[in-house]
Amino acid sequence: MDKKRLVMIPGPTPVVDSIRAEMAREIQAFGDPRFIKDYKELIDELHVMLGNDDGGKTFVLAGSGTLGMEMAIANSTKRGDKVLVVSHGFFGDRFVDICTVKGLEVDTIKSEWGTTVPVADIEAKLKEKDYAVMTVSHVDTATGVVADVAAIGAMMKKFPKTLFIVDGICSTAAQYENMAEMNIDILFTGSQKAFGVCSGLFMLWANKKAMERRESLGTIPEYYVDYKRWIPVMDDPMNYFATPAVNLIWALKESVRIIKAEGGLKVRYERHLKNSRAIQKALEAMGLKILAGEGCRAVTLSDVLYPEGVDCLAFRKAMIAEGVIVAGGLGAYKGKMFRMGHMGNIDTNDIVAALSSVERVLHSFGKLSKFGVGVSAYLAEVSK
Repeated sequence: MDKKRLVMIPGPTPVVDSIRAEMAREIQAFGDPRFIKDYKELIDELHVMLGNDDGGKTFVLAGSGTLGMEMAIANSTKRGDKVLVVSHGFFGDRFVDICTVKGLEVDTIKSEWGTTVPVADIEAKLKEKDYAVMTVSHVDTATGVVADVAAIGAMMKKFPKTLFIVDGICSTAAQYENMAEMNIDILFTGSQKAFGVCSGLFMLWANKKAMERRESLGTIPEYYVDYKRWIPVMDDPMNYFATPAVNLIWALKESVRIIKAEGGLKVRYERHLKNSRAIQKALEAMGLKILAGEGCRAVTLSDVLYPEGVDCLAFRKAMIAEGVIVAGGLGAYKGKMFRMGHMGNIDTNDIVAALSSVERVLHSFGKLSKFGVGVSAYLAEVSK
């Protein structure tokens, strides 16, 4: 009999039954008044939930998180503009590629993997030039670090002409975010991460300042990601530009319902924080080391360094045999660590199962002498 496999990667994340049920609904026409009502309600709920302002727009569209990155840049810059990319790992660097293709002048300020760029260093760099935009990944999945977006946003008030773009792909709906509170101009994420829906949707929030920037650009060379093509649809989904992912829209709407029933984004963040710190204590109790420093560890995933002599492929194959899938390392840490996601709608049972599998595999590799040390550490911490 095939063993059930628990997906504990940094996305896609496990999908709960009520969300799966929405994806399994009989298809409706995208012009059906029932679907139009659901789509508009979802857009409006997300607009309020993330603190977008009255002059801003919220977009819920078919596509990946990378398309969200491109949409943010396409509607905020013109060829020759200067962009500052604050990179805390692999996915921060992806912004460089997107900006370079568009003909932008890109400067990058990077941190050593496992750390974040100090806010004072970002401020000093911003003083050097007139940047059209600055990008920051709230959480970089390659390193497992979380940027202090609230502190960066407060600092950005000194640079009112520069748009503050936040990549929330591995953070939104887990790490706390609010555009108004954190002075974020553009935020985007994907459905398959902390929202706990299958991949296929991205969401982008652009505030009034960002929309004014788009207006100032006139015609842009991009087509699908142009705000102006989608604004009529977001205002009234009866309008058509391109076919929406009907069942994924329903699934995301159910995800939003779950978040609201949980108590909202702040309560959801507290759950993620408590779980993540307990998971990280459990991993350390097994003798493992976490790449991200204690002061900047994300709540959505943990990037875990292998003990000496453990082969990455062999470890991950053994984990699959135990019924749990984890991700490998990226960039300079490829083959040197595994990445365990712990975001969205996973529960204590999922986490205990995943940690127990790590214990069994480490024991089989001769790297753990006593069973239960990690699981016990997790349960003791999460029960406080």
